[in-house]
Amino acid sequence: MIDANEVPAERHRLYEDALAILTGTLIMSLGVIIYSKAMLLTGSTSGLALLLQYATGAQFWLVFSLINLPFYILAIKRLGWMFALRTFLAVTLVALFSKLTAGWVEFARLDPIYATIVGGGLMGTGLLILFRHRTGLGGINILAIYLQEQFGIRAGYFQLAVDLAILAAAFFVLPPANLVLSVVGAAVVNMTLAINHKPGRYAGVT
Repeated sequence: MIDANEVPAERHRLYEDALAILTGTLIMSLGVIIYSKAMLLTGSTSGLALLLQYATGAQFWLVFSLINLPFYILAIKRLGWMFALRTFLAVTLVALFSKLTAGWVEFARLDPIYATIVGGGLMGTGLLILFRHRTGLGGINILAIYLQEQFGIRAGYFQLAVDLAILAAAFFVLPPANLVLSVVGAAVVNMTLAINHKPGRYAGVT
């Protein structure tokens, strides 16, 4: 039996990284729009941006772009310029696509439970694609990737703990039913990562 850790890692080609970032950000943006329409909340910087959107009326794409700015310093210092550049590109694309997707897709009816599961699954899958190409979406994603690569702490489990703290802050903004569904959604997002993004399971290198 071949040990997965002994299999040489295959480096991603440039076009593979480009397609992954494009696909991951498009999928992530659709998940964000579903949550925005259903007035649900997720974690990390995207969740904070949604919370501020609900509380202030500011547009998600603008808030998401601004709150990610300080985290690029950590990305550069801890994970390198290339990771920081890919992350900046991904954040910019999510901001752009979330603005455009609102005009591309309309929902005549959106069941809250369906939105919770499908939207959370889309965001988790989008993040998984980006993570596997050493790309984050700023904020907690950068810290989660760094902790997993340096200390073996699962990115999904770490984000789940942080996301629950962010959801607790939404107690004064969201109706109770939406808050409960948001907790379920955060679990969907992070369990998607925890199950599928394990050291040694995927050997691609960027």
